[in-house]
Formats: sequence, C-alpha cells, structure tokens
Amino acid sequence: MTIPILICDDSSFARKQMARALPPNWDVSISFAEHGEEAIEAIKAGKGDILFLDLNMPVLDGYGTLEVIQAQDLPTLTIVVSGDIQPEAHKRVKSLGALDFIKKPTDKQKVKDLLTSYGILREEDLVASELLNENETFVEEDDSDKIRVSDNNEIQLDPYQEVANVAMGRAGDLLARVLNVTVTLPIPKVNVLASSELHMMLKATDETSSISAVCQGYIGSGISGEALILFYDSAFDDLAKLMEYEGELTESAQREMLVDLSNILIGAFLKGFSDQLDLSFSQSHPELLGLHRNINDLIYSDTRNWQDILAIEINYSIEEYNLECDLIVLITQDSLPILNNKLIYLLDEQNA
Repeated sequence: MTIPILICDDSSFARKQMARALPPNWDVSISFAEHGEEAIEAIKAGKGDILFLDLNMPVLDGYGTLEVIQAQDLPTLTIVVSGDIQPEAHKRVKSLGALDFIKKPTDKQKVKDLLTSYGILREEDLVASELLNENETFVEEDDSDKIRVSDNNEIQLDPYQEVANVAMGRAGDLLARVLNVTVTLPIPKVNVLASSELHMMLKATDETSSISAVCQGYIGSGISGEALILFYDSAFDDLAKLMEYEGELTESAQREMLVDLSNILIGAFLKGFSDQLDLSFSQSHPELLGLHRNINDLIYSDTRNWQDILAIEINYSIEEYNLECDLIVLITQDSLPILNNKLIYLLDEQNA
C-alpha cells in the first residue's frame, strides 16, 4: 500500500534533501508544500499521512501548522525537520503533537532509524517494494532564484539560504544555552549585492537608534569575508542581566560583553556554515567598530572595493527580553565561484 508523504519547507533545496533522505525502495508517493497553509490543504486532500515539517517558514510557520493540525485533529503523523535545535524548540513541538524531531541537514540512516523505531517503516516493507520501479517525484526548480556572479558563473540563492538556515540554528542554539534563554530565529535573507547596495542595506537599519558594532574577518579554502554584529544599545541592560554582570555598566564592560556575544554568534555560524560545505575557516580577532554610534558612522570602507558581495542577514532576538542584534555575513566576490562549485557538488550528492 502506497503511503502518502508530505514534505513542507520553504526551501526547494531542503525539500529535495528530505526526499533523498527517505529510504529507497519504500512504496511512497511524495508531495511538497512551501509553507504551512499549503501543508494543511494537502493533508486534508489525503496527501500527507506522514508530514515532514520545517519550523521557519513564511505565511504559516511550523508551530502554527502544528497548532492547526492539533486543533482540527487532522490525520497525519508529523516529524519536525529543522535547523532550530534549541532544547525549547524540541519541547514545544512535542507539546504541539509532533511525533519527533530531526535536525538539519537530514541523514538517511537517522531518518530510517526513526521511522523504524515508531513502526512506520518495516524491513519487510522495503523488501516487498524492491520490485517496484523507482518513481520518486520531485519538483523541478526554475532559474528564478539565480543571480549572475560573473560571465561564467551563476549562484543559486536557495541552497545558500538553506545552508545559512542550518548555521543560524547552531549559533542560536549556542546562544540559548549560554544565556539560558529561547532565541527567536527568522528566515535568513541571502542576496548578492554590489557594494553600494550593501551600504543601502545597512542604512536601512533604524537610523534613529544608537548602535554598537563588531567586525570579524575570516579566511580559508580560498574563501574570505567579514562578519558584522550590529547591536542595539537599548539592549545592553538586558544583556548584562543575562550574562550575570555585576557592577557599573561602563563602556569597557559593554565592549567586553559585545565581543563575547560576537564570538558566540559569529564563531558558531561560521562553524555551522563551513561544516556543511566541508570547508575550514580561520577567524581574526573581533574588532570593535564603534560604541553608541549612528549606523552611517559604522559603515566601514573595506567593502567598497568589492564588486559583488554575497550577504547573509539574520536578526536574532530573545524571547521575553529587549535584546536583539543583526548578524551580517559578507563573502567576497572572488570566493563565489568556489562556493558555487561546493553547492553544485552538494546538489549532485543529493541527486546521487
């Protein structure tokens, strides 16, 4: 009996990863949804006896989808597949009725073991389906998310967004554990920008707010760039409480806390990013760009000579606290062909 499987994720790259992680020769029909509302309609149409569900999505996220499934008692077994690996995320999805949680990127053996442990997949199901013709169904992606980097290279943004999503989750998890909080994770923004567009993006930050910033360079495997933390000064009091800092909140103390925060987020993000692409980065010492400054004063000149920049923008915030910061990871133009080849290889691995 063919089992209808539904994979819900806003990333086409992640949907393919999940589909390829399913056991081969398993008699299933695979459908896809890009957000929770599409998933709900697909379940009601009988296309999702088993749902693999992402958390960070537009329109209706994974938490909202679980709430609807629970409220309407929809007939599906839900397994969450997410880059948000915070302990609180695990607890919350279980409380909303999810069967289990798989962290991204997906692993074939872990998926098989989980399905087997819940009795969803039996060895005899695989043996019985060996005579079936391979009929996996995948959504063909168009070229609308490609941006030309040079005359001979194109970069596809969707895979980078998914790699950034996983790296973002690892950094958020480390921050949550260090501060004993729950970190709210957004959908990463990924674009290839000219240097003038980068300046415009930075200036889009609230110009009325006082901001402090730290910059940290990184290099390795023919790839180089800089990571930037923009921290809203109104959050220093809460940061001091979370870091259990006692004493007068001097500029020296603020500087120290900001550098510590930057080391956590930048280091964990770069490690998560490089691990997925089999890279290794060395990081420079964090450099304080300024305390209590206007955003226009913090735009540094090093990027002005870059013709194209891959920019990854993530806004981290902490639940129940007035604390948020922007992590902006910039990758130089010369690095893009190398990264593009890494992504092509990763895509080929998924299609193997």
